Amino acid sequence: MKSIEQIAQELQGYDPQALSAAQVNEFLARLVHTVADTETVPVPQALGRVLSADVISPVSVPPHDNSAMDGFAFAGAALDNAAGQPLTLRVVGTAYAGKAWRGSVRAGECVKIMTGAIMPEGLDTVVPLEFVQVAGEQITCPAGVMRPGDNRRLLGEDLMQGQPALRRGDRLGPAALGLLASLGQPAVQVFRRLKVAYFSTGDEILSLGEAPREGAVYDSNRYTVFGLLTRLGVEVVDLGVVGDSPERLEAAFREAASVADAIITSGGVSMGEADHTKAMMRQLGDVAFWRIAMRPGRPMAVGRIGAAGEGGAVLFGLPGNPVAVMVTFLAFVRPALLQMMGARAEAPVLLKARSAEALRKKPGRTEYQRGHVAPNVQGELHVTLTGNQGSGVLRSMVEANGLIVLHHGQGNVAPGDWVDVMMFDGVV
Repeated sequence: MKSIEQIAQELQGYDPQALSAAQVNEFLARLVHTVADTETVPVPQALGRVLSADVISPVSVPPHDNSAMDGFAFAGAALDNAAGQPLTLRVVGTAYAGKAWRGSVRAGECVKIMTGAIMPEGLDTVVPLEFVQVAGEQITCPAGVMRPGDNRRLLGEDLMQGQPALRRGDRLGPAALGLLASLGQPAVQVFRRLKVAYFSTGDEILSLGEAPREGAVYDSNRYTVFGLLTRLGVEVVDLGVVGDSPERLEAAFREAASVADAIITSGGVSMGEADHTKAMMRQLGDVAFWRIAMRPGRPMAVGRIGAAGEGGAVLFGLPGNPVAVMVTFLAFVRPALLQMMGARAEAPVLLKARSAEALRKKPGRTEYQRGHVAPNVQGELHVTLTGNQGSGVLRSMVEANGLIVLHHGQGNVAPGDWVDVMMFDGVV
């Protein structure tokens, strides 16, 4: 396991006092490692978990050619024989879903068929009920509405037996659960759930239920971090608010490192702060203190807390302002935690939208501004700022549905310019 110094030496242009957002993510990708332990869980409990092994399909899906429609199955060659004229066929039976129809079909005949029913032998085309005229035991299909092979689902069209259905590192969503069920898989092998401990620091922080006092503020960070971690699907360990005393901080860090894979703190990492948080981080672990070229955010601590030689827990020391906590989590901590969970590395999906207003931006730092994306009357996506962009203003974060990402080298934005937006849906 590499030290902070070793990782820093591997990064070109590493300067802890002026890191770009891209450098932060590159550093963290080298710092963290996937948990080793795995477990097998029932499919209904696997939502959000990460596969620890490929899932190989034990069957073909679908297991036979079948009808995609309620209609009439026939041999598609009859369409060629009709030479562009309406096609008349005699109905000789009905095929239902769940069992094979065992009759035989000759030229000029068809079988009424239900959606999902096995295609009778020799038949490859289904005309939907609504396309035909029925007269007793005969149907007539208009010319020009069908082609051979229409409305037939092929054996193995979704998956062929022996092929990978899902890959190691896939994070299982609702569709993946359905896919596993379609293979008859009652359980699946996943990485164990990541454990993340978190606490806020500062004598001025009040927990909910405490009486107000002069100069103190209620802790919002623990609840936003709790929400973000819960959305991510990790096991959360809330250690509360820890005051600015060396004894309390040491006890909190040691407890967190003993029970968790990662530790998140908020507050106490800014340059020149008078509290004991940074000193305790240095004392108990291998930690770097950064100033990141970003807004909001900037101060951040990263490293490991724990006994030397044992690896310890990965530390993410976030700034104290509420919006800065959320932005640094989304931009840096979330991707790192996903890597620890075993998920394959993927860049965040950025949506393109036109800025509804001018945005001031100097090149040389990445800015994350709170915005609301919506279509205009022409159906084109526009994004509008949600108000005060101060790093302590949570209201504008609540009203936003994404972060406008103004990249490191980007300058001012004029009204109507395209910008990237990191959407919150499913994340926040």
